[in-house]
Amino acid sequence: MIKNFYLLLTNPYSYNKIILSSFKLDSILFGDDMLNKLVEIGILFDFYGKLLSERQFTAIELYYIHNLSLAEIGEELGISRQSVYDTLKRAEEKLYEYERTLRLVKRYYYSRDEIDRLYDLIGDIEKESSYLKNQKIAEKLKELREIIGKIFDK
Repeated sequence: MIKNFYLLLTNPYSYNKIILSSFKLDSILFGDDMLNKLVEIGILFDFYGKLLSERQFTAIELYYIHNLSLAEIGEELGISRQSVYDTLKRAEEKLYEYERTLRLVKRYYYSRDEIDRLYDLIGDIEKESSYLKNQKIAEKLKELREIIGKIFDK
């Protein structure tokens, strides 16, 4: 059975609870970049996971998403703990290689940032157009805001 610890992160505006395994919590507390790696692998897995072999896909999913140990994954897949480790490392390398080659994650975040800038710009134009009391401009800006909102669920 995997022990989970609760790391509570608070700020004045929100209360978030992150469930972390003891291994991952220790990594965070001792300054490792394990949490960053979890997020990074998770994002790469979302974009490129289906390009991995079935065994690599399953190993990444069980380790990073379902938080199973190497031994538990080995038991599930019928392979040794060392084979699980090797499979995970090869899968991680593949995910990073896909990103270096295809750059889909980088493009996604770049596009997202640029669309956020457009969204902000619309707000600025709306303020300026309200002084002009131009209904046509206001309607077009509303339509533009709706289109951008649909793209990224704003």
